[in-house]
Amino acid sequence: MFSKLKSDLPAGLIVFLVAVPLCLGIALASGAPLFSGIIAGMVGGIVVSLISGSKIGVSGPAAGLAVIVADAIAQLGTNPEGVFDIQRGFSLFLSALVIAGIIQLILAFVRAGIIGYYFPNSVIKGMLSGIGILIILKQIPHALGHDVIPDGFFGFFQQDGENTFTEILVSFRDINPAAVIITVLSMTILVLWEQNFIKRLKVFQIIQGPLVVVVLGILLSNFFSSSEGYHLDSDEMVSIPLPWESGGFVNLFSAPDWSRVFTLEIFVIAVTLAVVASLETLLCVEATDKLDPEKNVTPTNRELLAQGVGNITSGLIGGLPITQVIVRSSANIQSGGKTKMSAFFHGILILVSAMFIPNVLNMIPLSSLAAILFIVGYKLSKPSLFIEISKKGKAQFYPFLVTILGIVFTDLLIGIGIGMALAIFLILYKNFVAPFSFREDHEPGKPLEIKLSENVTFLNKAAIMQALNVIPANSEVVIDASASKYIHPDVVEIFDNFKIHAESTGIKLTIVGDFKEDKLNHLVRFKNSVATKGNDNSYLHEVFNS
Repeated sequence: MFSKLKSDLPAGLIVFLVAVPLCLGIALASGAPLFSGIIAGMVGGIVVSLISGSKIGVSGPAAGLAVIVADAIAQLGTNPEGVFDIQRGFSLFLSALVIAGIIQLILAFVRAGIIGYYFPNSVIKGMLSGIGILIILKQIPHALGHDVIPDGFFGFFQQDGENTFTEILVSFRDINPAAVIITVLSMTILVLWEQNFIKRLKVFQIIQGPLVVVVLGILLSNFFSSSEGYHLDSDEMVSIPLPWESGGFVNLFSAPDWSRVFTLEIFVIAVTLAVVASLETLLCVEATDKLDPEKNVTPTNRELLAQGVGNITSGLIGGLPITQVIVRSSANIQSGGKTKMSAFFHGILILVSAMFIPNVLNMIPLSSLAAILFIVGYKLSKPSLFIEISKKGKAQFYPFLVTILGIVFTDLLIGIGIGMALAIFLILYKNFVAPFSFREDHEPGKPLEIKLSENVTFLNKAAIMQALNVIPANSEVVIDASASKYIHPDVVEIFDNFKIHAESTGIKLTIVGDFKEDKLNHLVRFKNSVATKGNDNSYLHEVFNS
């Protein structure tokens, strides 16, 4: 854990700089106190990283849960008279979050972490590219200095009534030259830092480009503050709550309200949080492992355990739900993070900065962070990746592309769901069109041959019926079922009906093998018979004669 500090400490610093505005933006979109996002960032970095088996994954508040959290707080904070109390709603929500963490522990112990491996690579890579594109689109207003409260990386529709694309159009009518200058200079530095002639210089291996960008942003924002027309407003800067304005650092934390912990509404919210947070974590684990240069494999059940402990801790002290998050994880990888120390260090930095130097962090312009995130987004969605996936065929490219479009035009979970649905449909369609081999343009004088595949299900009914319907009268047909291990009863019935049809139309039908719907059932029955009947071989004869 301490062997790669030379790489991990700079990477942790970069992840910290990326994480802080994300934590605040997610808290804002969730309708929760701003500091709850900071708490979740601390817990994700300090607690989860120590338990997790992932070397380069970073955990924190999740954008995909923002809508669920906002709805839960609104539901729990509204009394029968319709009066809404945000503090009561949030305190009750924290109790649901603790229960959600306990459910995640149960999922870990029943080894539910394998679920993530059932998502195809095309969808996972589509998720990464979609997030990369969304990062770029969402950061354009901040790069232009548009006065807008940061929404983070959420759905297509935003809190201010705009959507991802209209917000960009609006921002072009509200350009701040100071922010544009900071963005352009920052991008220039970051691009230069990626060049080989820069990387070969030892000093630039020690000093990371994003750190230079942040320092430059602070200096320029202070310089522009005295220039008329170039001043950066407060909502164009990082904004961490100041402890001394709340009566002390400890007063920024909250405790759960346990008064309704055994009610159905709390339990439903807890289950929803646990399921969605676990799914998002498992997807991010799969995606992060694919980005990992060393191709480490994260133990998924241990990750669920770590996330469960993290959410219990976050709920007990007033934080938002936690998952492993791909934006921070990819920033960690691209900044050179090698072990979990980078994630741990980023959590420590969030804690220390929130306690002692929030006013310094509040001097960082969002345009500086936008430049850093532009690079992160580009690396996640390189054009070369689109070319690579397209060469693998339509079955890979279509789910990949649909997942990207779904994420950009809806949100993360819906986009993944759409991509997964298409991937499953393509699998079923392939199964539909290829349950057997059959050629209508066979050689004259030779019989038509229908060779069934290993498994023929009810999904193949239509294709089989279409093939049988084009067989002309007075022809010769061979149906080869010798390779089939399973034939669905509905398909067996189709072949039984075709036998009758063949007799009435002069079709000479030959069947190789048999149409038992599940030949393995015979073996099971035989095994049970031997166990119950001892040396009685009568059932053995029944099997072979059937």
